[in-house]
Amino acid sequence: MAEGVFRRLVANAGLAERIAIDSAGTHDYHVGDPPDPRAHRAAGRRGYDLSALRGRQVGRDDFSGFDLVLAMDEMNLRLLRRLCPPQYAHKVRLFMEFADDTVALDVPDPYYGGPDGFERVLDMIERAGRGLLDHLRSRLGEP
Repeated sequence: MAEGVFRRLVANAGLAERIAIDSAGTHDYHVGDPPDPRAHRAAGRRGYDLSALRGRQVGRDDFSGFDLVLAMDEMNLRLLRRLCPPQYAHKVRLFMEFADDTVALDVPDPYYGGPDGFERVLDMIERAGRGLLDHLRSRLGEP
């Protein structure tokens, strides 16, 4: 969901040609699969299109290929830090660090809950996504 939300934020800001976006899991459970149907429904109600997204597993090349590698929670942050080559450790951060009003740094996994869990996660993703976009605009020298 975070990739779909952030793609739209970046496109709306006119920065799609300057910011590369991708998402990956730390495990191979859903490689090649589309997002959960409940994620599709929740995102669709807010106008986000997840239909082109497919699961993939994070790889060592991601650390050299991206300026930031963001984890959704502390557990995945630890896994990413173990996989990350030392020279790229500064790139690995928590996604929710970019939310301006967050108390929780972990985005909960809504998979085992009801539909309202996907809505709460989307709220968190939208807040952090706006903050991440502001951060990247600043790095790119964009207003």
